[in-house]
Amino acid sequence: MDALLSPLKTTIISETDQPGSDLVAVGAERRSTSIRQISVVQSPEDALEALKSKPDSDLLTKALRWLDRSAANIDGFNIKIPGPKAAQIIFVLVVEIVPDYWRSLNGKVTSIQFKQKKSLFRCLCNVAGIGAITARLRVFLDLKDDPQINGQSSISVKSQGLEILLDVLETLLDGSAFVSRIWIDMNSYITNASQRALLWKEFIAIVAGGRLLSHAAEAFHFINKSTSDASEGRWLGNGSQYCSWLGENIAHILMSSQKERAEDWKALALLVNRALKLGYTDQLVEATCSSFILGEDHLLTNSVNLVQNLGVHEQRSFLHSLLRILSKRHLENTSGGHPYEKQQDNKKALGGTAALISKLVQDSEVLQDGLVDWLTGVSGDAVGQDFNVRRAVVAALAHDQARILHVLNKSLELFGDKLSIRHTPMLHQEVNTQVLLMVAGIIHRNDAQKLSTMARSSLYLSAISNRLAASSTRASLLGMIVGTAISELVDSREKRMNFSTEEVNSTEGQWYRSLTQLTDPVGTISDLKPSASSSSGVSSSSSRNWSKSDETSKISTKTGSTSKIISIEELDNSESEDEDLVRYEKPDSDPSDSEEDATLVQRNRPVAPVYIRDLIAGLRDTENFDRYKLAIVTAPSLIRRKSKFGTEVTEHIEELASLLVGLNDKYEMDKFQEMRLQGMIAVLIAQPLQMGQWFARTYFSGDYSIGQRASILSTLGLGARELAGFQQEDAALTGGDVVPEKSFPSKKLPEKLHKVFLPEESSSSPLNSISQSLENIMLQPMALSAADKLSGPNVLKVRTFSSRMAVEKKRQKPIPNALAKIVADGFFLPLTGRWRIHLQAYGTRTPHTSAPLLPLFLKTLAVLVHASGPSTLSLPQLTTEFWSLLLALRPSAAEDVTVLEAILFGCLTILDVNDSTQRRLADENAKELLETRAWAEAVWERGAGGEGRARVLCAAVLSRVADVVGAWERTMAGELSGWL
Repeated sequence: MDALLSPLKTTIISETDQPGSDLVAVGAERRSTSIRQISVVQSPEDALEALKSKPDSDLLTKALRWLDRSAANIDGFNIKIPGPKAAQIIFVLVVEIVPDYWRSLNGKVTSIQFKQKKSLFRCLCNVAGIGAITARLRVFLDLKDDPQINGQSSISVKSQGLEILLDVLETLLDGSAFVSRIWIDMNSYITNASQRALLWKEFIAIVAGGRLLSHAAEAFHFINKSTSDASEGRWLGNGSQYCSWLGENIAHILMSSQKERAEDWKALALLVNRALKLGYTDQLVEATCSSFILGEDHLLTNSVNLVQNLGVHEQRSFLHSLLRILSKRHLENTSGGHPYEKQQDNKKALGGTAALISKLVQDSEVLQDGLVDWLTGVSGDAVGQDFNVRRAVVAALAHDQARILHVLNKSLELFGDKLSIRHTPMLHQEVNTQVLLMVAGIIHRNDAQKLSTMARSSLYLSAISNRLAASSTRASLLGMIVGTAISELVDSREKRMNFSTEEVNSTEGQWYRSLTQLTDPVGTISDLKPSASSSSGVSSSSSRNWSKSDETSKISTKTGSTSKIISIEELDNSESEDEDLVRYEKPDSDPSDSEEDATLVQRNRPVAPVYIRDLIAGLRDTENFDRYKLAIVTAPSLIRRKSKFGTEVTEHIEELASLLVGLNDKYEMDKFQEMRLQGMIAVLIAQPLQMGQWFARTYFSGDYSIGQRASILSTLGLGARELAGFQQEDAALTGGDVVPEKSFPSKKLPEKLHKVFLPEESSSSPLNSISQSLENIMLQPMALSAADKLSGPNVLKVRTFSSRMAVEKKRQKPIPNALAKIVADGFFLPLTGRWRIHLQAYGTRTPHTSAPLLPLFLKTLAVLVHASGPSTLSLPQLTTEFWSLLLALRPSAAEDVTVLEAILFGCLTILDVNDSTQRRLADENAKELLETRAWAEAVWERGAGGEGRARVLCAAVLSRVADVVGAWERTMAGELSGWL
């Protein structure tokens, strides 16, 4: 039995190994280890143990110094080279050292702390360091929604941890040389090309792929919600500022070194490819190309090499973004309105822009084809840009005869396409016409025979015929203009085409025809440099204005702060009892006089602004409540008063509009939205054509909230009705009529409760109220007619005849409609054209097509059509454009009842305004009539919208369509024979 049990191990227990001797105090063990580590840090293991042991300042200095020196590959270890030991050290630095020491290192520091901070950042300035901080951010963000971790203390701890990590990241990434340092370190320390490529892809995924940006934005959002201090001015979580920082880093790489290796260009192109997909292309390109955009060409060669290494889609995105930036920086029409209203052109900026574009695309077939598609593409990328940038692009392509002829053929094909004429936004058709005429002039100057051959081709003749046969007046006018302009180039004076219409010979028509004579030479890139004289002149004038206002304020301050002491003397009663002396009235009560502390009494109060520049200064002074409120209150009256004489409003009108649109109710003032809306309407009324286009452009391209975009639509709708003569009817909606303070009822609830119990109509949008009233006006005759039919046969009814005097007394006087002349070019077509372009570019998942804005947008268009009236010359064009837009939105109506109601209201408005021209509807819009009837019948049978407003509108639309179809059925059958 004993033989089966053999010992495996024999241990001799000494006297020191007693059972109680293995219990050693933890603090003593840590102290002994710390003492051992303080003496020497000579390996990565020593550094790791030192950082884990809660080191003091001296030990931390030694460990960070050794890690910083490890970049020289001491003993084969380098913290900048990825590895298991380096990853552990970086993890300890991020998780333990940074939270413990960052408060002491981030502020007024000593020389030792400054060295510690620099060494710490050099250890973290690598891909592993950035990745560890980003991963730590993700850990904190995942814990914020953990139901097991609740309570105010845990939220405070998490927000503090996030703030520390974000501070470290912002400090670490600050500057334009961060990406360059990462790439230089990779090339210096990592010799394996495959390992370097993998590490660079990981860095791109973090920095340019959106991981760092999304985590930082989410962290800032959590901090703002959990703490009272808002983290404003932080660039790391702001997509626009972050991409600008990334573009500055890319520009620094292009500037700092001459790249000769193909690997360097591919690596940089890979970074730019990912960065262009972050959604802030313009900010990235503007920061990358800021030098040669301002006329300095020392980085242009490197930038051309970079662009040519990008993907095809990224190259075109880069080019389109650069064209947008050049348009805003150098070529934008500051006078507003149509291009033919501009008095003088900046030939120097045009030549410089053409030179820059030509240099950028000269060796790239992809970019040259991109320019052709930009000018003539169906997507209409050139539509939203200024006319001068299209001139510059045409000038850049003018030297390439084959490509400029290709532009002519494509634009002419699009110009004469029937579907394009019928369904393309008019803004796009106008741009295509401009390009066609400019290119035709260039080809005529280079080779007149080619243009003469083209003018006799079937493509050209069918294009002009289709244009002249178009139902849209504007489309037909463009056809007449192009036919006349081309005929003036290729035909003799006796054989020239001449339509002899007022529109062709108008100022706009003559401007279109003059496009064939434009000659824009290609200049040099240095022409884009801003002139010092103009900038100094502007700055000096502005400084003079501000200094004058400052002097005025100083004088008023002195006057208000000083007082003269007057001695009080007693007078005899006999002398004072003089009946000729007028007794002074008792002064009004002043709320500030009730202050017990005399130092709180404010006597230097702001006065109402008299000039527009003072109004702008008051609107910008958001910190001074009295001045800010006074500026908002007086803005409508001052703008309307100043717009009638002088040029003060015209010079500052876009600045005023942008300020009013971007105002926020910081102080929760009473009737703030009404006062802001009145100011915006006053700006629109001052320059209707220019500002109507500006508001339409701002609605789609401005960086505004949904509420501010809704106010833009309200401004367009209410301003158009005021131009049409409905100002008195809409005064209550815009806050124009002031209700007395002691109006009925005599007693009201407190203000907060009064707002709660207000009816829905009182707090709704003004456009919703207007649409409701218009709906009632259009439905009332139908309801009366139906009631009359149900009341019995006409034979049994008694008709009352009124005298001629009574009839004349009830008849309304005609109201001058100033809107009818400009509604198409200034309001309606800019809105519909940009909406279609925006829809093609971004799809249906945008704020403009969301439930809050889309119904309001459709109601705005309906209000514009109704306000223009049945006598408007452009009514057929407005009808076709609006009807096609409404029918295109039928899928959206199935998802939202408000959109359904808005579409039905728009259809009812079209039928009501065109009630006196039903024959024209049957001739030109027969297809739309039948589609509307089929869709409305399907909505009625489906019971969409319940028994509410949508059902009433659907019945009204069906009744109106039935009237038109029943009266002109044979005409419609002949019109629709071509569609069958």
